[in-house]
Amino acid sequence: MPRLHHARGLVLLLLFVPELFLLANPRRSAAAEAREAEMSGYLLVPNEKVPETFNGGFSMYVAAWPLLENYPGHRFQTGLFGTWMFAQKDPHADPVAAKKYSDVEGGLGWWRDTRFPSETPKFIMGGVGPEFSEIANGPAHGAGDWKKPRGLYGVAQLSPWVLFPIDGLNLKQGTCGQLFGYGYLPLPLTPAKPTTDGQNIPTGENCWTLFLNTSNFKGPVAFFTPHFWSHGSVTHPELAGMLLDSRPSEPNRALQMETQYVPASEGTDSKGDTWARVAPTQFPRNAGNDSVLVHRVTSYNKSALWDSVKTWFDGGPAASGAIDPHGSVLHTFPGHGGSTWQIYAPRTPRDQKIRTDWKPFATPTALDPTTYGYHWNFDLVQKTDTKSGPLVTLPQYFHLIQDKNSKSHWQPVRADEVPPETGLAKVEFTRPHERPQDPYTTPDAPDSVWKKPGPAAGPFQARLGDGSTVTYSWYRFADQPAILHAGLTDAERESLQKKVEQLHRSWTKDRNYLPPPTVGSLADLDPALIVTPPKGLEVGYVPIATRQTSSD
Repeated sequence: MPRLHHARGLVLLLLFVPELFLLANPRRSAAAEAREAEMSGYLLVPNEKVPETFNGGFSMYVAAWPLLENYPGHRFQTGLFGTWMFAQKDPHADPVAAKKYSDVEGGLGWWRDTRFPSETPKFIMGGVGPEFSEIANGPAHGAGDWKKPRGLYGVAQLSPWVLFPIDGLNLKQGTCGQLFGYGYLPLPLTPAKPTTDGQNIPTGENCWTLFLNTSNFKGPVAFFTPHFWSHGSVTHPELAGMLLDSRPSEPNRALQMETQYVPASEGTDSKGDTWARVAPTQFPRNAGNDSVLVHRVTSYNKSALWDSVKTWFDGGPAASGAIDPHGSVLHTFPGHGGSTWQIYAPRTPRDQKIRTDWKPFATPTALDPTTYGYHWNFDLVQKTDTKSGPLVTLPQYFHLIQDKNSKSHWQPVRADEVPPETGLAKVEFTRPHERPQDPYTTPDAPDSVWKKPGPAAGPFQARLGDGSTVTYSWYRFADQPAILHAGLTDAERESLQKKVEQLHRSWTKDRNYLPPPTVGSLADLDPALIVTPPKGLEVGYVPIATRQTSSD
């Protein structure tokens, strides 16, 4: 969970429904010796810094795969590898105000508020307003509810070819180690404004836009409206001009994988020693038996894309949308990293959680200067071949021991080393039976922005690989609910509409925008999300999800 690593977890924890804890415990054996436990922590990926002038966004390729053999229920929250994009600090800003938290995180993963989960990860955008006051995860997905939407209107749909489900962007079921390319670059779509919501708070012109590079779709998908960021400054005026609507991005970002919960069990043997078993946890495996996990982390400056698009919108030649390599710089990997994964009983104080020892079975490495992954010790990990692809299954069993400094840690062991009386061999980590999830809905009142002026065509339905059905309609771009909530005048909306029509005519979905990968193969979006505009609505209209429910 990239930037939601630190924030991602905290952000989505705020969205979590407490009652789900009662339903999501994995089924364990009745053996009295086994006790409930869990595993969490971070996998750390050092990458080299680049000049501060490359502050116009980023992109990268991250492996997508089923982390757990069986989805363990709604306590499960983890990201795959990702990052956090903060606003670049203004050297003249109030240092106290500058510490207030706001960023873009999200990425691939599983979250407690995911309503239609599967073993295959989903993607969310993860925009975080000041101090988590608002959260925008995608069109119609974020914090709050429709009576108090704290981020539900923060993301505008841009692509006419990709349907963005409310529950998150689906990958093709069975994705197993393929690379998912994504990044955020600003587009000059809306003008800077001196006021926000009638207050003397400026709104900047940065429309941070999600670009994807997948096998079946390439290009811009959606963007955070500048109003999403500046709106937070209305209640935090000390942040005016300091958020991502106005500021460039910090080019040197943390790169990690955050795991908040993996089910586990502990048991004690007749000698009083403690042992643990963790749910089968998997990583992708390539032909060389390594794991390729992160590739081509790139930072940009405005000459990479902004300048050519701005010239185009001002009447100059059309911009191709392909990022200019002269405005980009690659981060390299020094070839080391770390793990803070820990195993512990529920409600264990943070300072009493005990780390697992990764070094015996995993060696973080730079597979090439711009590709990060792991070498594995196959005496302790298993090669697993599935119908989706080759995987590595990490050690399931651990022994609690003390090192020479009398510091405790969990040492990985083989299954045949674990005493039977611990009961761990009988523990099962299966998918739990949970109550049906409530559908996502959107306002239906005739005077709401969803109905006035309302869609131009629809409703239509798409059945997704995660077992859900999305109902969607086609809206004129400037009439979609997020744009009607973006603090724009009618004239500004119409100007924006003309720019988007230029993009729709010129930027197709089948050519490169982000620099392509040089290793591996690209992941697919769920094919059901690739849509075709109705006849007559090919330019200037976008698909907007209005409901998502279980297909059953």
